Amino acid sequence: MKLIINHSSMQPIYEQICGQIKALILHGELKEQEGLPSVRSLAKDLRVSALTVKKAYDTLEQEGFIVTVHGKGSFVACAGEESLLEEKRREVEADLELAIRKGRSCGMSNQEIADLFHIILEE
Repeated sequence: MKLIINHSSMQPIYEQICGQIKALILHGELKEQEGLPSVRSLAKDLRVSALTVKKAYDTLEQEGFIVTVHGKGSFVACAGEESLLEEKRREVEADLELAIRKGRSCGMSNQEIADLFHIILEE
């Protein structure tokens, strides 16, 4: 598993790890029940604290992407279609919210944003 950490990013390292592992799962590069590197191993590879990797794994587990079995390690959870679709919907929602904020920041009205949205939908 190849992850790239940007130490100069404003995004916390554990979030970078979570995002990249989620993307690998969502794109099918990590399969259901596939084992993830141990916390210590990944921390060593990425040259970050084991606590940072642990926080990332805990977050992924809370979100249902991985399962940790005490003494055996962490594994990709049953990547059910519904979970994957819900995650993609949340990403689309976040992208739309960002687009709306950008539109408002340059002075667009709600109606102008809605009109633009409908024009793009028709393409």
